[in-house]
Amino acid sequence: MYIQDQLREIRAAIAAAEARAGRAAGSVSLLAVSKTFPAEDVQQAYDDGQRLFGENRLQEAMEKMPALPPDCRWHLIGPLQRNKVRKALEQGLELIEAVDSLRLAETISRIAGELGCTARILLEVNIDAEPTKHGFRPEELEEIWPQLTALPSLEIRGLMCIPAPAPTPEGSRPAFRALRLLAEQLRARGPLPLPELSMGMSHDFPIAVEEGATIVRVGSAIFGKRSYPAPPPSA
Repeated sequence: MYIQDQLREIRAAIAAAEARAGRAAGSVSLLAVSKTFPAEDVQQAYDDGQRLFGENRLQEAMEKMPALPPDCRWHLIGPLQRNKVRKALEQGLELIEAVDSLRLAETISRIAGELGCTARILLEVNIDAEPTKHGFRPEELEEIWPQLTALPSLEIRGLMCIPAPAPTPEGSRPAFRALRLLAEQLRARGPLPLPELSMGMSHDFPIAVEEGATIVRVGSAIFGKRSYPAPPPSA
């Protein structure tokens, strides 16, 4: 019952944050990040009504998707290599969340056109300008916005970010606010409505909801602590 109990606590916390921010109940989607957890754990979440799941790695998503009910909805939230775009689009993912470069967006657009589909994506923003992190810098995104919005077979649904580590959840608020303001600026330029803001994780999602998140990505707070495999010994 651990997973079900955690889900109910998180849903209640989201609802409370929506109320504090004066937002409509149900305006925020909970994305259960199931990376590294087995399909059996995902099934437990499904049995408690959860339908939206996120995976970091395409290969892991492809292994889990056939083992779970077909009405599960899947987001790819980790980096996507350009040579894996075709395979990703063929999986029927609802959203590719971490498109971090114009080249990747162009590749997705081209291959989606070849497949006769429209790819739904979010643009990853390096909102704190961390030198080691992927994503568009805000000023870069504003500069190339006309090129991005002109790409065919591509539906840019909004923005996502992972803020720099902060000692408290409140420390993430400036980054979340900055992403929301950036989305408002881009929306004002047109032609896209940009309805989605994916931000906030297990430790700070209530703050993200208060600042306008429409998707929160919660993993360990639902499924428990992750256990990563040990790296192979060096030669």
